[in-house]
Amino acid sequence: MARRKDLSTFERAAIIQFILEDSKKGKPARGKIAAAVTKWSSSRTTINRIWAAAKKQKENGEVICSMSRKIQRPRQKRVQIEFQLIANLDLSKRSTIRRLACGIQCSKSTVGRWIKQGLIKAHSNAIKPDLTAPNKLLRLRFSLEALEYDRIMRSVTFKNMHNTIHIDEKWFYITKSNQRFYLTPAETEPHRTCKSKKFITKVMFMCAVCRPIFGPDGECLFDGKIGIFPFTEMVPAQRKSKNREAGTLEIKPIQSITKEVVKDCLINKIIPAIKAKWPSFASKIIYIQQDNARPHIKDNDPDFRAAASSDGFDIRLVHQPPNSPDTNINDLGWFRAIQSLQTESVCNNVSDLVMAVQNSFDELSPQTLNKVFLSLQSCMIEILKVKGQNSYKIPHLKKDALIRQDMLPLNLEVDSRLVRECISYLIEQGFINGSEDFLRQLPIGMIGGTIDGLTCSMQQLQFEGCTSAY
Repeated sequence: MARRKDLSTFERAAIIQFILEDSKKGKPARGKIAAAVTKWSSSRTTINRIWAAAKKQKENGEVICSMSRKIQRPRQKRVQIEFQLIANLDLSKRSTIRRLACGIQCSKSTVGRWIKQGLIKAHSNAIKPDLTAPNKLLRLRFSLEALEYDRIMRSVTFKNMHNTIHIDEKWFYITKSNQRFYLTPAETEPHRTCKSKKFITKVMFMCAVCRPIFGPDGECLFDGKIGIFPFTEMVPAQRKSKNREAGTLEIKPIQSITKEVVKDCLINKIIPAIKAKWPSFASKIIYIQQDNARPHIKDNDPDFRAAASSDGFDIRLVHQPPNSPDTNINDLGWFRAIQSLQTESVCNNVSDLVMAVQNSFDELSPQTLNKVFLSLQSCMIEILKVKGQNSYKIPHLKKDALIRQDMLPLNLEVDSRLVRECISYLIEQGFINGSEDFLRQLPIGMIGGTIDGLTCSMQQLQFEGCTSAY
């Protein structure tokens, strides 16, 4: 007779009830065990074990139930998380799962489970510039100057930013010192070498972009990509090698970016590119926003003024607030988008790197550039909320979802009460004294109101003559 390996819970309960039917004083009737063996096609040992377990339950005063052949072991209680114990630990002792587990005297697997369940959040912290008190006030004022009053919607919104060109420099490397690859089990791990990781080939680029212009049907009228220009030079080879003869012109990166180099790029490359690509229907009054790096020239440079005021253009240089990379489109996200595509190309020399960066710049769509400008506006709103500080998170606007729903706004709206608070704060800090020139740039004047005894009316305050970047 084939024996069954295991019995279900219902079958065990049925066996106990079958034996109890004719039992007397806890003893089964004669032949009952043998009948159960035949009925359930099981062994006599199994039936006896089930019956013995049921008798033991009855003797202990417990309710007779079906017994599993598996041994029931008591489960160990899970360790309960103590948030206060974690919060009391120094941040340096919470940088890895191992350090955190040692700090709270817990296992790494338990901490990993808490992170997976969302009880503990993982946070990547990036160091930010240290802002002085004047820096914060300048950031606050800079964000206010980017606002205007929409008379049709009767709300405060950002300006279109179509006549502001953001320029900035960035080093692009021919390869990374550490790079992750995904391989099949049979593949050999790649072996990459260089003379020194401190001297990986790199080239600095100057990038110039402005906000794209789209038509009423969503067609792109101007992509906003002025250009990306490498700081390179053609140098004759000093020695003969297997790759080229002596005297052959080679492209080499300019390692020392001085004021003369930046000035030459601005006058001979960026300004001609602006005049060649600028749409005919757009305003010829253009602002070039740059940071406060030492190699940058000022707006009153005679050579720059001669080139910027020719051919009917009026191009002006303006500076963003000090220590504020979050107010420049390139640093905010555009450089990262270029680099993500550039790293996909294999570069063996400087020419390959220049070509890869240029192709990545051309490949990015105007819609991507427009989304970065909306991120800039959201950052400025956060700057207003924190009174000029940089202790904020870049908000997620879900722009891709809004694009699919055809609901992406042209400019973000700002609460007028927030604008009033910021203007009052600037007056309290003594950063402005109520001069009419500064108030002409503020949207609060177009709304009307009184700030510390200073009355602003719609007739007095207009945006004419504004010298701000926006």
